[in-house]
Amino acid sequence: MTTRLSTAALEATEFLDHESEQVRAFVADALPPGATTPTEQAVALYYAVRDTVRYEVYGADLTRQGLRASTVAAGRSGMCLHKSVLYAAGLRSLGIPARLVLTDVRNHLASPKLISLLGGDVFHQHCLTSVRLEGQWVRATPVFNKTLCRLYRMAPLDFDGTADSLHHPFDLQGRRQMEFLRFHGEFDDLPYEAVLTDLRAAHPGLFGAGDDRFTAGSLEHDADRTAAA
Repeated sequence: MTTRLSTAALEATEFLDHESEQVRAFVADALPPGATTPTEQAVALYYAVRDTVRYEVYGADLTRQGLRASTVAAGRSGMCLHKSVLYAAGLRSLGIPARLVLTDVRNHLASPKLISLLGGDVFHQHCLTSVRLEGQWVRATPVFNKTLCRLYRMAPLDFDGTADSLHHPFDLQGRRQMEFLRFHGEFDDLPYEAVLTDLRAAHPGLFGAGDDRFTAGSLEHDADRTAAA
Protein backbone atom coordinates (compact mmCIF):
# COMPACT_ATOMS: atom_id res chain seq x y z
CA MET A 1 0.00 0.00 0.00
CA THR A 2 2.78 2.45 0.93
CA THR A 3 4.66 1.76 -2.32
CA ARG A 4 1.53 2.28 -4.42
CA LEU A 5 0.65 5.52 -2.67
CA SER A 6 4.20 6.85 -2.89
CA THR A 7 4.35 6.07 -6.61
CA ALA A 8 1.04 7.83 -7.27
CA ALA A 9 2.29 10.76 -5.22
CA LEU A 10 5.23 11.23 -7.60
CA GLU A 11 3.44 11.28 -10.94
CA ALA A 12 2.90 14.30 -13.17
CA THR A 13 -0.83 15.09 -13.39
CA GLU A 14 -3.10 17.63 -15.05
CA PHE A 15 -2.59 20.15 -12.23
CA LEU A 16 0.71 18.96 -10.74
CA ASP A 17 2.49 19.23 -14.08
CA HIS A 18 5.96 19.05 -12.57
CA GLU A 19 7.63 18.11 -15.85
CA SER A 20 6.83 21.57 -17.22
CA GLU A 21 9.56 24.09 -17.88
CA GLN A 22 7.94 26.64 -15.57
CA VAL A 23 7.86 24.35 -12.52
CA ARG A 24 11.40 23.09 -13.06
CA ALA A 25 12.70 26.65 -13.40
CA PHE A 26 10.91 27.71 -10.22
CA VAL A 27 12.43 24.79 -8.31
CA ALA A 28 15.90 25.45 -9.66
CA ASP A 29 15.70 29.08 -8.51
CA ALA A 30 14.33 28.06 -5.11
CA LEU A 31 17.03 25.61 -4.05
CA PRO A 32 20.29 26.90 -2.57
CA PRO A 33 23.45 24.94 -3.45
CA GLY A 34 23.62 23.43 0.03
CA ALA A 35 20.15 21.87 -0.10
CA THR A 36 21.03 18.29 -1.00
CA THR A 37 18.82 16.06 1.18
CA PRO A 38 15.08 15.66 0.53
CA THR A 39 14.27 17.42 3.82
CA GLU A 40 16.55 20.37 3.05
CA GLN A 41 15.04 20.66 -0.42
CA ALA A 42 11.45 20.42 0.86
CA VAL A 43 12.10 23.13 3.43
CA ALA A 44 13.82 25.47 0.94
CA LEU A 45 11.02 24.99 -1.56
CA TYR A 46 8.43 25.63 1.16
CA TYR A 47 9.84 29.08 1.89
CA ALA A 48 10.16 29.90 -1.80
CA VAL A 49 6.47 29.14 -2.38
CA ARG A 50 5.42 30.85 0.84
CA ASP A 51 7.25 34.12 0.28
CA THR A 52 7.91 34.55 -3.45
CA VAL A 53 4.40 33.65 -4.65
CA ARG A 54 1.95 36.38 -3.62
CA TYR A 55 -1.04 35.15 -1.63
CA GLU A 56 -4.29 36.65 -2.93
CA VAL A 57 -7.87 35.41 -2.78
CA TYR A 58 -9.36 38.28 -4.78
CA GLY A 59 -9.25 37.74 -8.52
CA ALA A 60 -8.08 34.14 -8.10
CA ASP A 61 -8.15 32.29 -11.42
CA LEU A 62 -10.07 29.06 -10.87
CA THR A 63 -9.98 27.79 -14.44
CA ARG A 64 -8.22 24.50 -15.08
CA GLN A 65 -5.36 26.37 -16.71
CA GLY A 66 -5.18 28.88 -13.88
CA LEU A 67 -4.84 26.15 -11.25
CA ARG A 68 -1.99 24.29 -12.94
CA ALA A 69 1.36 24.44 -11.20
CA SER A 70 3.04 25.70 -14.37
CA THR A 71 0.67 28.69 -14.53
CA VAL A 72 1.20 29.52 -10.85
CA ALA A 73 4.99 29.26 -11.22
CA ALA A 74 4.89 31.70 -14.13
CA GLY A 75 2.43 34.18 -12.57
CA ARG A 76 3.74 34.04 -8.96
CA SER A 77 0.31 34.70 -7.45
CA GLY A 78 -2.61 32.73 -6.09
CA MET A 79 -4.53 31.53 -3.07
CA CYS A 80 -4.07 28.36 -1.02
CA LEU A 81 -5.13 26.07 -3.87
CA HIS A 82 -2.63 27.57 -6.30
CA LYS A 83 0.28 27.71 -3.87
CA SER A 84 -0.21 24.19 -2.54
CA VAL A 85 -0.49 22.82 -6.07
CA LEU A 86 2.81 24.49 -6.96
CA TYR A 87 4.52 23.21 -3.81
CA ALA A 88 3.33 19.64 -4.36
CA ALA A 89 4.40 19.74 -8.02
CA GLY A 90 7.80 21.14 -7.08
CA LEU A 91 8.31 18.39 -4.52
CA ARG A 92 7.44 15.70 -7.05
CA SER A 93 9.92 17.18 -9.52
CA LEU A 94 12.58 16.48 -6.86
CA GLY A 95 11.42 12.90 -6.36
CA ILE A 96 9.70 13.70 -3.06
CA PRO A 97 6.18 12.20 -2.74
CA ALA A 98 3.49 14.84 -2.16
CA ARG A 99 -0.28 15.03 -2.07
CA LEU A 100 -2.90 17.75 -1.69
CA VAL A 101 -4.97 18.05 1.48
CA LEU A 102 -8.38 19.76 1.31
CA THR A 103 -10.14 21.14 4.37
CA ASP A 104 -12.75 23.60 5.57
CA VAL A 105 -11.46 26.20 8.04
CA ARG A 106 -12.83 28.97 10.21
CA ASN A 107 -11.45 32.54 9.90
CA HIS A 108 -9.14 32.06 6.95
CA LEU A 109 -7.05 35.26 7.17
CA ALA A 110 -10.30 37.11 6.57
CA SER A 111 -10.97 40.85 6.57
CA PRO A 112 -14.52 42.14 7.27
CA LYS A 113 -15.03 42.61 3.53
CA LEU A 114 -13.89 39.08 2.74
CA ILE A 115 -16.07 37.64 5.51
CA SER A 116 -19.03 39.44 3.93
CA LEU A 117 -18.25 37.96 0.52
CA LEU A 118 -17.67 34.51 2.01
CA GLY A 119 -21.02 34.62 3.76
CA GLY A 120 -19.42 34.01 7.16
CA ASP A 121 -16.07 33.15 8.70
CA VAL A 122 -15.81 29.61 7.26
CA PHE A 123 -13.79 29.04 4.10
CA HIS A 124 -14.36 25.85 2.11
CA GLN A 125 -11.65 23.93 0.24
CA HIS A 126 -8.62 25.37 2.02
CA CYS A 127 -5.64 23.53 0.56
CA LEU A 128 -2.32 22.45 2.06
CA THR A 129 0.23 19.77 1.22
CA SER A 130 1.20 16.38 2.61
CA VAL A 131 4.90 15.53 2.13
CA ARG A 132 6.69 12.21 2.65
CA LEU A 133 10.03 12.80 4.35
CA GLU A 134 12.21 10.45 6.40
CA GLY A 135 9.67 7.65 6.07
CA GLN A 136 6.67 9.62 7.34
CA TRP A 137 3.99 11.94 5.99
CA VAL A 138 4.01 15.48 7.36
CA ARG A 139 1.70 18.32 6.39
CA ALA A 140 2.86 21.77 5.33
CA THR A 141 1.03 25.01 4.48
CA PRO A 142 3.23 27.26 2.25
CA VAL A 143 0.42 29.76 1.85
CA PHE A 144 0.53 32.99 3.88
CA ASN A 145 3.60 35.05 2.99
CA LYS A 146 5.52 37.15 5.52
CA THR A 147 4.23 40.50 4.27
CA LEU A 148 0.58 39.53 4.54
CA CYS A 149 1.10 37.93 7.95
CA ARG A 150 2.62 41.17 9.21
CA LEU A 151 -0.32 43.19 7.92
CA TYR A 152 -2.79 40.86 9.63
CA ARG A 153 -0.69 40.69 12.82
CA MET A 154 0.10 37.01 12.53
CA ALA A 155 3.41 35.17 12.87
CA PRO A 156 4.53 33.52 9.60
CA LEU A 157 4.02 29.76 9.58
CA ASP A 158 7.36 27.89 9.54
CA PHE A 159 8.22 24.35 8.42
CA ASP A 160 11.27 22.25 9.30
CA GLY A 161 10.39 19.05 7.47
CA THR A 162 9.94 16.98 10.63
CA ALA A 163 6.59 18.11 12.06
CA ASP A 164 3.23 19.28 10.73
CA SER A 165 2.95 22.97 9.86
CA LEU A 166 -0.79 23.41 9.60
CA HIS A 167 -2.35 26.71 10.60
CA HIS A 168 -2.27 29.79 12.77
CA PRO A 169 -4.46 29.00 15.83
CA PHE A 170 -3.82 32.46 17.31
CA ASP A 171 -2.64 35.83 16.08
CA LEU A 172 0.16 37.85 17.69
CA GLN A 173 -2.29 39.27 20.25
CA GLY A 174 -3.34 35.77 21.34
CA ARG A 175 -6.75 35.97 19.70
CA ARG A 176 -8.10 32.77 18.13
CA GLN A 177 -7.36 33.01 14.44
CA MET A 178 -7.94 29.74 12.63
CA GLU A 179 -9.30 26.24 13.20
CA PHE A 180 -9.99 23.22 11.04
CA LEU A 181 -13.62 22.20 10.80
CA ARG A 182 -13.53 19.38 8.24
CA PHE A 183 -10.97 17.35 6.30
CA HIS A 184 -12.12 16.36 2.83
CA GLY A 185 -9.14 14.04 2.37
CA GLU A 186 -5.76 13.72 0.65
CA PHE A 187 -5.55 13.64 -3.13
CA ASP A 188 -2.91 12.72 -5.72
CA ASP A 189 -4.29 15.46 -7.99
CA LEU A 190 -6.68 18.36 -7.51
CA PRO A 191 -10.30 17.08 -7.67
CA TYR A 192 -11.24 20.07 -9.76
CA GLU A 193 -14.96 19.61 -10.32
CA ALA A 194 -15.66 18.74 -6.67
CA VAL A 195 -13.67 21.75 -5.45
CA LEU A 196 -15.35 24.22 -7.81
CA THR A 197 -18.83 22.84 -7.15
CA ASP A 198 -18.34 23.24 -3.41
CA LEU A 199 -16.85 26.74 -3.69
CA ARG A 200 -19.71 27.95 -5.88
CA ALA A 201 -22.30 26.55 -3.47
CA ALA A 202 -20.58 27.72 -0.27
CA HIS A 203 -19.34 31.14 -1.41
CA PRO A 204 -21.47 32.49 -4.26
CA GLY A 205 -20.66 36.06 -3.19
CA LEU A 206 -16.97 35.52 -3.94
CA PHE A 207 -17.51 34.88 -7.61
CA GLY A 208 -17.47 37.78 -10.04
CA ALA A 209 -19.28 38.11 -13.34
CA GLY A 210 -18.11 34.65 -14.41
CA ASP A 211 -18.05 31.40 -12.51
CA ASP A 212 -14.34 30.64 -12.73
CA ARG A 213 -12.71 33.64 -11.06
CA PHE A 214 -13.20 35.32 -7.70
CA THR A 215 -14.23 38.97 -7.57
CA ALA A 216 -11.53 41.64 -7.74
CA GLY A 217 -9.96 43.24 -4.68
CA SER A 218 -6.85 43.18 -2.51
CA LEU A 219 -6.16 41.55 0.84
CA GLU A 220 -3.39 44.07 1.47
CA HIS A 221 -5.83 46.93 0.85
CA ASP A 222 -8.35 45.28 3.16
CA ALA A 223 -5.70 45.05 5.90
CA ASP A 224 -4.85 48.75 5.54
CA ARG A 225 -8.51 49.73 5.83
CA THR A 226 -9.07 47.46 8.84
CA ALA A 227 -6.04 48.93 10.63
CA ALA A 228 -7.26 52.46 9.96
CA ALA A 229 -10.78 51.76 11.25
